[in-house]
Amino acid sequence: MLAKFAVKNYRGFAEKLEWDLSHPSNYEFNPFAVKDGIIKNGIIYGPNGSGKTNFGLAVFDIVNHLTQKEKERDYNLNFAYAGNQGSPVEFYYEFRFRNNRVNYIYKKNYNAELLSEQLVINDEIIFVRDGDELVINKYDIEPYRYNEYVNNANKVSIVSALLSTYPIKEDDPLLILKQFADKMLWFKNLEEDRYVGLQNGSADVEEYIINNGLIADFEDFLSEVSKQHFTFERHNAGHERLLWCLIDNVRIPFDIVRSTGTRALEFLFYWITKIDTTSLIFIDEFDAFYHYELAFNLCRKLFRSNCQLFLTSHNTFLMTNDLLRPDCNFILNKNTIKPLCDCTEKELRWGHNIEKLYRGGAFD
Repeated sequence: MLAKFAVKNYRGFAEKLEWDLSHPSNYEFNPFAVKDGIIKNGIIYGPNGSGKTNFGLAVFDIVNHLTQKEKERDYNLNFAYAGNQGSPVEFYYEFRFRNNRVNYIYKKNYNAELLSEQLVINDEIIFVRDGDELVINKYDIEPYRYNEYVNNANKVSIVSALLSTYPIKEDDPLLILKQFADKMLWFKNLEEDRYVGLQNGSADVEEYIINNGLIADFEDFLSEVSKQHFTFERHNAGHERLLWCLIDNVRIPFDIVRSTGTRALEFLFYWITKIDTTSLIFIDEFDAFYHYELAFNLCRKLFRSNCQLFLTSHNTFLMTNDLLRPDCNFILNKNTIKPLCDCTEKELRWGHNIEKLYRGGAFD
């Protein structure tokens, strides 16, 4: 699981921004939101322009150079803070895998090219690369390999280089780090569907539902979370790319009759069917098209999954102890991100209406 993250000089974050998930408070309610001493679920709030989207993309920068999964479009556009493009962009990750603490730190230039990186496992430095200098402590690397690692023209990560050229054991934290990154997923649904990680290529949602025999499941999902009752045609399953629904026995394409919010639900359903294969999910603008009660119901469903999962939202109806806890609701603003319980000297308890406190300025 991701335990800590920090970034500096990335897009709108001129100064270092740190996110610590490793110190949950001792709330006894909603224990599912914390796993192995690390915050597993959370919602990130913040005013427009505070950087919620950029923050999520910063967390997922590791996907762009450790995996071959789907990348962010225009990834290196506006990569470094506009006022300081001559300085490196710095990333810091701390993961907890079983009994291992894995720290991965690296820097990139304004064009998103790797400049340096360092891997530390349980306080033991595994390797350090800084420009043309490379020291590898754990693995017995032949001298010619050093030259290959340092001089690769496409700036391949030393993590990737070791995994592709050195025999690694199945329980090696290096391999587990790569597997975790392979299973990370960021997505949003606004004017268009966008995602980073987990797989490659466009997400053809309706074709996927049809070809995987999920039509009935999708009907049940819409009924469960939004009380919408659709009947979809089944006899053409596997032969068409579009879902057809029946309205008073009239056959009509679903994409014609669905609302904007229902389209967003369809995209969410697609990813929910893959949720058991993910390590970390970040859903940006989660409920932009959802009724507040629908958003609440979806959060209940999502937070019961086994993966680490975070959302961004402006919907303060979700800021309630009925759903999460004060240490799992985060405020991102002015280059800081803090849980509610760290934004006030007031002791927050189960009975407090934290949405009302937030609207009243208690966490400013």
